[in-house]
This record gives sequence, structure tokens and C-alpha cells, in this order.
Amino acid sequence: MPSRHKGVIDIDKVHGKLSGLKKNQIKRLSNLYRRKLAPEQAVSLELARAMGELALEINKPVSVLLDRRGRVITVALGDAQDTPLPPRYGEAESRLYGLRLVHTHLKAGGLSGSDLSALFLNRLDALMAVDVSVNQRGSTEIGGVHLAQIAPPTAEEEDWLLFEAMSIREAEELNVLELIRSLEEELARSVKAREVKRSSQERAVIVGLNTGENSFESDSRLDELAELTRSAGATVAYRSMQQRSTPDPRTLIGRGKLQELVSKAYHEDADLLIFDRELNPAQAREIEQETKLKVLDRTQLILDIFAQNARGREAQVQVELAQLQYQLTRLAGRGQAMSRLGGGIGTRGPGETKLEVDRRRIRDRITALEHEVDDISKRRNEGRKSRTKSVTPVIALVGYTNAGKSTLFNALAKTEVLSKNKLFATLRPTTREGWLPDLGQWGGRVLYTDTVGFIRDLPAELVNAFRATLEELHDADLLLLLHVVDAASPGAPDRVEAVNRILDELKISVSRLIVLNKADLATADTLRQLAERYEALDVSAVTGAGLNELKTLLARVIENPASALDADKEYLAYNLAPSP
Repeated sequence: MPSRHKGVIDIDKVHGKLSGLKKNQIKRLSNLYRRKLAPEQAVSLELARAMGELALEINKPVSVLLDRRGRVITVALGDAQDTPLPPRYGEAESRLYGLRLVHTHLKAGGLSGSDLSALFLNRLDALMAVDVSVNQRGSTEIGGVHLAQIAPPTAEEEDWLLFEAMSIREAEELNVLELIRSLEEELARSVKAREVKRSSQERAVIVGLNTGENSFESDSRLDELAELTRSAGATVAYRSMQQRSTPDPRTLIGRGKLQELVSKAYHEDADLLIFDRELNPAQAREIEQETKLKVLDRTQLILDIFAQNARGREAQVQVELAQLQYQLTRLAGRGQAMSRLGGGIGTRGPGETKLEVDRRRIRDRITALEHEVDDISKRRNEGRKSRTKSVTPVIALVGYTNAGKSTLFNALAKTEVLSKNKLFATLRPTTREGWLPDLGQWGGRVLYTDTVGFIRDLPAELVNAFRATLEELHDADLLLLLHVVDAASPGAPDRVEAVNRILDELKISVSRLIVLNKADLATADTLRQLAERYEALDVSAVTGAGLNELKTLLARVIENPASALDADKEYLAYNLAPSP
């Protein structure tokens, strides 16, 4: 069988910490590359003794990697965790790594936890530990041989298969290729069975981190991450909350937790790992290397949803610009899918590194997009100059994403714009004409505008995109923000604060009126508490309850915007009481 690993054989390189070793010892370690087994042979007495003698002399484990031809392709001083693996290509779920690892144990006791983690995380063909010791005559004695393979996903929470300890003679007679073929056949059957059941959606493991905040807040964030994942088009296969006093600087949640999540992803048929916190570039690279899974953080997930839902050239440009700005600092170690510099005059010679080329391409694209944004803005300003400002009152519906703004918009304007139970389903403001029966001025005519939903911890890269979606509202002479709140959400007050913070950041300083939506799903106690806290009317956009009262209140506020919300407390106290 041809090797599936590129450039893997270096017969002089001994890996690991070699400081303090004698030249003769390093030479003897290097000589292990010259040993070869029969392809089906798991290990030989001669190889085990040579490794054992060196391990006992140096007082450190010795490891070798063997390919399926029986060739030693890596020699390392250390255990499984210290043995570097060559890059692989042509990976498939039904294929193992194509390499097995053999290392010495200076103390009997079977395979360690780090051994089994290395086996599972790297999908090695097999992992063997050989017990070595010094007998009474001072000679190297080969003890038990311990063997393990990964378990197929059907093994119900088991990540590996442990064989009973065997003697070196039994290990020599074991046909390891037959074991590998049987396991890959079972993996292939498992993959086919899952493909029949699996939909086109990706399956994700989502991860939250609680560093001391109350459990309700952290659970609420994880619930929101699950909704974001669903809105992006993936299925949440498993969710986990890690408790730590401080984030781990390398992996955010710690290596032990990462290994647990890889196991869950393996058994839940998930290939995506999504974190609630934003990962710095080093953390993202470390986690990808540790887990071999695709890794996203919350910001990337939101950017992806925006990219899916963006309509219109300006929205698409703003989202692409945000994505590229986010990627620019996160290129090192990635970029495998980025375009490469072409040949031709001016490109020969030392040239640029792949990373430099990728960064230059992204910077060039960012510059081009920024020019396009400026051009769009200039054209919009010229268009504004050529038309008079609207004298018709504008009621803009704003609020947390998935608060039911679009459904309420449809009910008020009697229209049918896109309304989905998904986060960020609306990314482009939509304006429709409507009427308020109690509005004497303007013949009762108003304009309703449905806007993009907000979210807590809005990614900095998206602030400009949000500002662009709301910029048209500044053209209105009379503007009222109708802040729609999901009354059925347990975290409604936190979401109100998040929306107000974003509006303040965007410098949207106009009259704001809160309305409690989804009253049909909220409890009476919750409605009463929220109504008293925000002096807010409760409605149900789905059932129509409270809509007439809302229209009456809107007309009153528009006719007297300066005093209706501040002076007329008796009217508000009477009309904003919760529905019975």
C-alpha cells in the first residue's frame, strides 16, 4: 500500500528533547530508522529490545511510528504525546491515519490516558506500549505488550478498544493489518449508515464558558449561541458549559475539556466546534490542531449569518468588508484555501511567503471594498439632495433579533415581508405605508420601517454594517423608534439594555417607545413586571391582541412627540396596563 504521507522519512532526524544525550546515544536512536518489520507484524522482539535498551539507558521512553509497509518513519525520545506526526492528505472518515505508534514503558501498568488520547485524537491505526525493565542479570527484559485501537462511533461512548496484555511473542504473531482492515471496514459501514440518516446540515458542538457570572446569564448566552447556530443552517448535536475561574490562554476551556468535546463530536457525528467567546488567533489555531475539527467563534458565526442573508449591493459589501477585517489578523496557520500568487514577470525570484501573499490580497480587497462603500455613500447623498425630505411620520421597528419585529411590522402595515423564527432573518430595512386611525394630521398616513435585529456584544466589525442599515432613517422629519421586546424571553431586560447600548453607540437619539411582543407566549406575572418596569404596552403580533391600543398610542405620541411620553403619565398608566 503506498504511503499517504508526504515527505515523512528523514533517517537522521530524532525528535524530542535530546539535550544531555551522548552522540553515541543519538546515533543509536537514529539507527532505529533502519529497522523494518513485515507489513502485517505489529512489533518484533528485535525492535522492542533495541528501543528498550535505549529507553533504560537514557531513562526516558522511546517511540517509533510505523507505516503499513512496516517501515520506521519517525523516531522520538518521549511518549505518544511527544512524537510528532507527519502531515496527512486525502483524509476520509472511513480511513485511519495509516500509521501505528509503538513506544516503551519504563513502568508496567498499561496504556496511559495521554496514550489513549493521542490514539483517539489522531485516529492512529493502533497504539502499542511495551513494558521494559532490567532483570537480575542486568539485561533488558521485555514485559507485556499493550495494544489499543479507536472504537467505531457505534460503540456508544467508548473511544477506544483495549486488548488484553500479551507477551512479545504473541504480539509478533498478531496480524495487525487484518485488525486495521477490519476496523476501517466497520468505520466505512458506520459512515454509510450515518449518511443515510444525515441531512445536508452540518452538525455542531457548541461550547460556553462561565468564569463566575450567574448561571442564568451563561445559560442564556449558550441558548442564544444555539439559536445562532440554527440560523446559520447547522444542527446543534451537543452543547457544553465549561466552568473555569479564568479562560485558558491557549485553548480557552482547557485541554481536558477539549478532548471530551472531541469524543462527543465523534459519537454525535459532528464536525464543527462553535465557541460562545471570541477566540484570539493563537487560540483558534491551537484548538484546530488539538481537535482536528472546524472551529468557529461567535463573531464568525454572526458574520456567516449576515453573509447568507445580506441582500443588496451595499449590505453585501459591508458584510464582506467585515469578514475580511476579521480574517486579516487570523491568517497565520490557516490560509490553505486562499489564492496563490500567479507566475509571470515580476513574480519570480525570492517572492513572498504564502502568508504575506494572503495578507496582501486581503488588504487589496479591503481597500477596493472601502472605495466602493464611499462611492455608494456619495451616490446616496446625491440622491438625497435631489428630493425633499419626507414629511410623513416614520415609525421604525427596532429591537433584539428574533423579537418578532417583522411579524409585528406585517400586522401594522398589513403586508407580508419575510418573517422567520431565525436570528437575523431581516438584514435590509423594509418600508411600507400604513395608517393610524386616530392620527388627524397627514391624513392618518405613516411609514413603517422594519430594521435589522440587534444582538448583545455586537462584533466591532459589524458596527458599520448596522449603521448603514439605519442610515436612511435620518431622512425622516418625524421619527419614532418602536422598540420591540420579546416578552416571552427570560432575558428580556438584558436584551433591552443591549439594544439601548447599540442605539447609543450608533448615535440614534430620537424618541423611543417600548412595546412588549409575544404576549400570547408570556406569563401574566412576567407581562405585569415588564409593563411596570418599562411603562410598556403588551401585544401579540400573531393573535392581534393589543394592536388597536398600540396604534392609538402611536398616533398620540406622533401628534405630540415632545410631551406625550413625559407629561401624559395618566394616559400611559391607563393604556399601558397589561391585558387581562
